[in-house]
Amino acid sequence: MSAIVAGTAAPTPTAGRRPRGGLWRAVLHNRKAMLGAVLLTLFCLLAAFPHLFVPWLERDPRAIGDMPLQHPSSEHWLGTTGLGQDVYAQLVYSTRESLIIAVVAGLGATILSVLIGVSAAYLGGVADNVLSMFTDVFLVLPTFPLIIVLATYAGKGNLTVIIIVLIVTGWSYGARQMRSQALSLRNRDFLESARVRGERRSYIIVVEVLPTMTSLIVANFLGAALYSVLTAAGLQFLGLGDPNSLSWGTMLYWAQNQGALVNGLPAWALSPGLAVALLGVSFALLNYAFDEISNPALRPVRRRRARSH
Repeated sequence: MSAIVAGTAAPTPTAGRRPRGGLWRAVLHNRKAMLGAVLLTLFCLLAAFPHLFVPWLERDPRAIGDMPLQHPSSEHWLGTTGLGQDVYAQLVYSTRESLIIAVVAGLGATILSVLIGVSAAYLGGVADNVLSMFTDVFLVLPTFPLIIVLATYAGKGNLTVIIIVLIVTGWSYGARQMRSQALSLRNRDFLESARVRGERRSYIIVVEVLPTMTSLIVANFLGAALYSVLTAAGLQFLGLGDPNSLSWGTMLYWAQNQGALVNGLPAWALSPGLAVALLGVSFALLNYAFDEISNPALRPVRRRRARSH
């Protein structure tokens, strides 16, 4: 009898229900997520307030200077370009466009992935077959050559065109993931209850299905943003972007055209490439972290310290 009373006096919490703020606490306790968040925060600060990191610059960083091809010094930390422009100032001011490309293109590709993938899984039948076939067509297309063709003929140098091209070519893999996840949820009890209540399909998808896929959606966005950063830098390096814009890919383009390595200025060529790599690392770390948070099987096993008795 005492065992029964003790069992009822201290009820266990409902299994599978995460306490409020559980996702945020999981991020705080994940080293990959924290490192990725710190790097991404730094890039956001550079993009939002570039003048704070180059307080001595009183002109447009694209303005032609009178000291071309200077080596790194106390006056020019990363040297100058062939037109006398400060490389460090251009690196800082280029963060904004590169980050805008990553966020806007990643967000657009994620929205398209969610719309097509979740709709295909929930609607089923002919709609599923048509949308899945549409997704498969984009999955098998050679992506980078298609991007080059579209960026060249749709509007060379136009930032909006580059973003649209990245969205069009970057949604299909995420849509396949969304469809698979939504199919696993399609016959769950809470969705059956919503159907019995007479809820509309749009309500069920937005209110019932999507909140259970939050971690996957976030991971999909981070992966799409990473793809957008690297692909946009590649396009701009090939000269398919606006050569007068301030972005890391354009810096690489001019460093190659003006012979940065030949003139003994490796900082001019390597610094924008390192910036692209670090921004990509921040997205990749956050992506891996959200994969671990959403899938306990991927979490590393941590050894527990022996407690002293």
